[in-house]
Amino acid sequence: MTLLPTLQARFRQALAPLTENPEPWLEMIRRAQDDRFGDYQANFAMALGKQLDKKPHELAAEVVARLDVADICHPPEVAGPGFINLRIKDEWLVARLTAALNDPRLGIETTVRPRVFVVDFSGPNVAKPMHVGHIRSTVIGDALCRILRFIGHTVISDNHIGDWGTQFGMIIYGYKHFRDENTYRTRPVVELARLYRLVRQLTDYFDAKEKLPELQQRYGEKQDELNAQTIAATPQQGRKVDKKLREAVQKLEKAVKEAVDEIASADKKIAEVDSSPALAQLAAEHPDIKRSGQAETAKLHAGDAENYRYWQEFMPYCLDDIERLYRRLYVHFDHTLGESFYRSMLADVVEELQRRGIARESQGAVCVFLEGHPAPMIVRKQDGAYLYASTDLATIRYRVERWKLDAILYVVDHRQSLHFQQLFAAARLLGNDKLELQHVNFGTVLGKDGRPFKTRAGDTVGLEGLLDEAILRAARIVAANDDAKPDGAELSPEQRACVAETVGIGALKYADLSQNRTSDYEFDYDKMLAMNGNTATYMQYAYARVRNIFAKGDIDVEQLRGSGAAIALSSPAERALGLELLRLGDALNATVVDYRPNHLTAYLFDVANSFSSFYERCSVLKAETPELRNSRLLLCDLTARTILKGLELLGIGAEEKM
Repeated sequence: MTLLPTLQARFRQALAPLTENPEPWLEMIRRAQDDRFGDYQANFAMALGKQLDKKPHELAAEVVARLDVADICHPPEVAGPGFINLRIKDEWLVARLTAALNDPRLGIETTVRPRVFVVDFSGPNVAKPMHVGHIRSTVIGDALCRILRFIGHTVISDNHIGDWGTQFGMIIYGYKHFRDENTYRTRPVVELARLYRLVRQLTDYFDAKEKLPELQQRYGEKQDELNAQTIAATPQQGRKVDKKLREAVQKLEKAVKEAVDEIASADKKIAEVDSSPALAQLAAEHPDIKRSGQAETAKLHAGDAENYRYWQEFMPYCLDDIERLYRRLYVHFDHTLGESFYRSMLADVVEELQRRGIARESQGAVCVFLEGHPAPMIVRKQDGAYLYASTDLATIRYRVERWKLDAILYVVDHRQSLHFQQLFAAARLLGNDKLELQHVNFGTVLGKDGRPFKTRAGDTVGLEGLLDEAILRAARIVAANDDAKPDGAELSPEQRACVAETVGIGALKYADLSQNRTSDYEFDYDKMLAMNGNTATYMQYAYARVRNIFAKGDIDVEQLRGSGAAIALSSPAERALGLELLRLGDALNATVVDYRPNHLTAYLFDVANSFSSFYERCSVLKAETPELRNSRLLLCDLTARTILKGLELLGIGAEEKM
């Protein structure tokens, strides 16, 4: 039984005579911020009273008079202007905690309305190394899959990989002209990645040379505008500066800075090639490399036998390499259906859009014109090529027909928001109006400079290097902590390595999941591996500390649970911990309302803090009586299992010893 929904159900009945839609007011029942006022507090009387033209205090008293919570709470109190304070009865808490003791699900019931979800996440471009930008989609998507399944929904995880895009044209061109045969035979993924980077670099070089004069001209124009506006916005004696002029100057200053940055980026790309004799020679020998790479892509998509054979040869190597990284992250997909899987369906999708009058030709392209969107969604270009929009519409059709879905969640960064707005609008026009389509967007991983996290050379940080560094740093912390133990080190080298991997990978994932997903966050190894604060390491340490209590006391946990020992909440610290342990269901419900795993991480942090306070104030193994000792051991057991389950639902492991 989950506490908050239980209270909301009781209030729903009490509010029924007052409002036809009690749901907004039920959302205003929350955990009390100060335990002097109880455990939960209903704060809707002020707003509802205004709507009903009733005094809030009187309205709150009226609701309390109809509220049936005698089996759960002490008599509710109306305080201040109309706050309804609720204190849960200890006997109710003990009954719920006791029920959770021998329940593998810790008392969490499955949903009474199960749904079928597809969670579309990670989605790297094949043959390009996965980088730091993939960490957010991967860990958020995996956590949502785990949590939704635990609650009782059917979840299908699908990795919609980019395995049919322009990168393959670049790789094929590179393979034909630049490959190192020996490296390709011994380390094919390394060589394919090198070929992609090389062709990309040369392509960017020619793009930069072509665009640089235009960028310089734009900079000159913006700088001239800024100079003129700055003069106009300079305060004159007896005259105030117009606010719009100041705003115009600020806007132009931003535009000038952006132009300077673009020129610097172009100069850097040009200099990297011109300063390298080997690269400069390749650029001279392949002046049409961009067009040639695009031509290789077009040949692949047109069914060219040679290019298709290369694609088939490259794909297994690339997929194996991606899967190796997922194994390190403990991430599994039910399906990996990339863009290539849908290529035979695209013509039918576009034909259906045209037949139903949803799409029409415009300047040779086929476009969907959507109400409220100034720019159309192109589903087929003038040259007959299809785009992401057509592939995504085909994907929706396939998923709906195969799995009879209720919802599709796309865990993709915020920069794709416009694409998904248009995609969802088009999908509804095709008859998917009852299907929940959600863009679970997220912010950017930043470096300490406040910019997207890059290497010192300015390259995007590779995901594998990120994992290696996290484990390396964790290994140092694990070794230092183990060496500092009063009775000497306890872990073997093999155990230290295992703990370091669990701690390092867990720290990386938790640091991401503990953020509000729509916010940017600063990547910091030291913070994410800290032994205190809202980190995976703190949670893992709390779990290991509990397990250490049982090891020191030589306690058989299974035997203790079945012994008939009772939980007694005899002190404020015990009660606070017990109440916190019963909020797991509330945290999971909050997580799935808007698909934000940070609700669960915040809950685990609260549990770990409550346990820390309990541990400081309440002796466990040296408790005053055997009954009290057993009661506290049972609370410790529930704490460890709750932390372990919470971490498991986030895709994070824990160790018995740290």
